[in-house]
Amino acid sequence: MDTFYKSLGNRIKQLRQNVGLSQEQFSDLLKINRVAVSQIESGARKITAEEIIKIAEVFNISTDTLLYAKKDVEIVLEEAKEKTPKKEEIRINVPQKNLKKFKEVLLYILNKIGSKPNIGETVLYKLLYFIDFDFYEKYEEQLIGATYIKNQYGPTPIEFAKIIERMIASEDLVKIKDKYFKYPQTKYLPLRQPDLSILNANEIQLIDNVLNKLSDMNASQISEYSHNDIPWLTTEDGKIIEYESVFYRTSPYSARD
Repeated sequence: MDTFYKSLGNRIKQLRQNVGLSQEQFSDLLKINRVAVSQIESGARKITAEEIIKIAEVFNISTDTLLYAKKDVEIVLEEAKEKTPKKEEIRINVPQKNLKKFKEVLLYILNKIGSKPNIGETVLYKLLYFIDFDFYEKYEEQLIGATYIKNQYGPTPIEFAKIIERMIASEDLVKIKDKYFKYPQTKYLPLRQPDLSILNANEIQLIDNVLNKLSDMNASQISEYSHNDIPWLTTEDGKIIEYESVFYRTSPYSARD
């Protein structure tokens, strides 16, 4: 296979890893099998025009950027002092305020329920989603403000993998590979208490409400539950779930009751 497809395949692989998608999750979004994804990423298989369009949509970039631009697309966690981005990069920025809140909310969740046997990565994705979208529905402002995409297993926060990597490096938490019954499970256990000064009373109350309602569900149950939420239902596969879509919920704050 020529160098173009090898280069394109490597680029697609890097994009997929940057947003924390497995090959299996990526294949579900593209509606192709995992072997085909592996072949695309290795450059061993040509990509159809329809697949190129779909892949670009998954990463929320143009097809030209995917195919030709000599640029890296990456998720950037901004430092307290914002750095000037390099011209050759396209960035999905996570502002320092959102980054700090994401960390402390995650630590708050893990300190409360992280030791439960059902609380793995998939359940955490959905808990974060409902916390973010329920808060936006009630107060019309963002709590964490993560970016969620729609995939077969429910909403997935695309910043999660990068933030977790940062938190492991700073010894805020530890990642553990485990099993829940016969299924593989990725767990995160906190190594410190959250800084509650970052969260106000309304935020803590809403987080507690979501945890009380949903934290006993396993990955399968909470994924199915998220599939009945209006923002997920009204979003196309692979697209970013818009916060404004929460207002299409028929009855305020009752969709999760």
